[in-house]
Amino acid sequence: MDVLRVARTLRWLRREQIVGQVTTRVRRSLERPERFAARPAPPEPTLRESPRGDFVAPGAQRLRGDAMLDGRFEFLNRSESLGFPPRWDAAGLPKLWAYNLHYFEYLFALPFASARALALDWITRHRLGRGRVGWEPYPISLRLGVWCRYFLGLHAARVAADAELRRALWSSVQLQADWLAAHLERHILGNHLLENGAALGLCGACWRGDQANRWLRAGRAVLDEQLDLQVLPDGGHFERSPMYQARTLWLLDALAKSGCDELSARVGPACERLRRALPLVCHPDGEIALLNDSAFGVANPPAELAGTAPLGPFALSDTGYFGARGGEGHYVICDAAPIGPDYLPGHAHGDLLSFELSLSGRRVIVDSGVSSYEPGEARSYARSTRAHNTVELDGEDQCEFWSAFRVARRGRPHDVRFEPCGGGFRLSAWHDGYERLSSRARHRRHFRWHPEGVLLVRDEVEARAPVRMASRLHLHPECAAALEGPRQARVEFPGGRFRVAVDGAGTLALEPSRYCPELGRELASRALVLTAEGPANSGFAVACGDAPLEFALATGARVGTTRFAL
Repeated sequence: MDVLRVARTLRWLRREQIVGQVTTRVRRSLERPERFAARPAPPEPTLRESPRGDFVAPGAQRLRGDAMLDGRFEFLNRSESLGFPPRWDAAGLPKLWAYNLHYFEYLFALPFASARALALDWITRHRLGRGRVGWEPYPISLRLGVWCRYFLGLHAARVAADAELRRALWSSVQLQADWLAAHLERHILGNHLLENGAALGLCGACWRGDQANRWLRAGRAVLDEQLDLQVLPDGGHFERSPMYQARTLWLLDALAKSGCDELSARVGPACERLRRALPLVCHPDGEIALLNDSAFGVANPPAELAGTAPLGPFALSDTGYFGARGGEGHYVICDAAPIGPDYLPGHAHGDLLSFELSLSGRRVIVDSGVSSYEPGEARSYARSTRAHNTVELDGEDQCEFWSAFRVARRGRPHDVRFEPCGGGFRLSAWHDGYERLSSRARHRRHFRWHPEGVLLVRDEVEARAPVRMASRLHLHPECAAALEGPRQARVEFPGGRFRVAVDGAGTLALEPSRYCPELGRELASRALVLTAEGPANSGFAVACGDAPLEFALATGARVGTTRFAL
């Protein structure tokens, strides 16, 4: 069965990914990085003109300068005492944590003299060599972008007057950029390759001369190939991750302000699409929806990158995200999207036809988020269907997830229909993720959102054999829920209260859940779970406030003097 699962995974990969995986492994065993590093650096060229426009520092910028100067570095909610400058090759650290150390995004929290000392120490003590994490293509890409913007943008005048630093930066950057150009991550593709290309473009925009022009051409070639593929026509990210959507917007904004007209013109349209779309996938608290692999504290806060979203319903039809924003702080976003590109589903979750909900400006029904990229139980849970606000059948996932980033068989949405109405919307779709099971089951879901803060959901499960249905509503940790019989619940939260009522088959219960809003952080929470035996037609309503719920979802429901219907 493992062989079959691998075959079902490999069939979706592109030829260049498979070839790249093989050649990357062979190259690692044969190449001699020390010989590459021994090449003499070419003469230092002159700098190009300075970057233009206001520049936003990269990432969430949570690390404090005084803590770093005391030798304390914290990433992914894990703090380590590494000294200052730090031990770049400290043992026993998770790889993603070590990556963050070598990204250098924290330079912007340091005074120039300390940042200078840190970069010079890295150049001296973390030289190119086999197995050195700072010389993998992805951390090289992020670090080059930071160094270009910090030293040759924000502090360009000081660097120009500092011959020692200028020569050291050139010697190191030209080696890093040449090594990166020879190791583009075509075996991975996706955001890794886009970061590779952007880094080369930024380096090429900083210096004059033949070598810089080669970087610029190589970076431009990647952008030409990947940009309109990864930034969808509606401004969503092709991996359906709001976190990577925000990161890509920062990256393109940096390219647009690099001072290179060629780069600015190339990224401008995609940058504007992202800027328009990003606010739509943000809750009233200003943070992103945690759809697919997304977490707070990684990319820049959305308010640093884009404006605010208009009130009313919205549709990111190319991405597959639909929702609405109301003036009372109510917000809903529904996921009727593919899990991601067929050849790159590593950041996908089992969240087909799931949703997130804020009422009165507070998150109340949430996605699981993601606490780890490492293989293991935490990663498996975050990707599972049971961690999302959708229907799980027979305890199975909608997709065949395995390892940390692998997907074999996967579900797809069909017949997605969205209709704005009365300040709210109707949305319906079905998916085939459970057709691989012996029951050949299909799940169809209908949403109806009313701007007064009422969400009606109807689930239809068709199957050739009996199936166990579990539809979950994962509550934010701040929520306190109490059952009012087997078919209703009352939930208190800091902004108010809401009620949940069942219509059709099934009963409600409460079960433990987990909320993972940040990498390395996991909070205990609870979930309301509606269970039923299928095939079945079932549904539920969520309504803000105290009004009693006597829901008959097929014919309509009345809360106060307002009639609500699917």
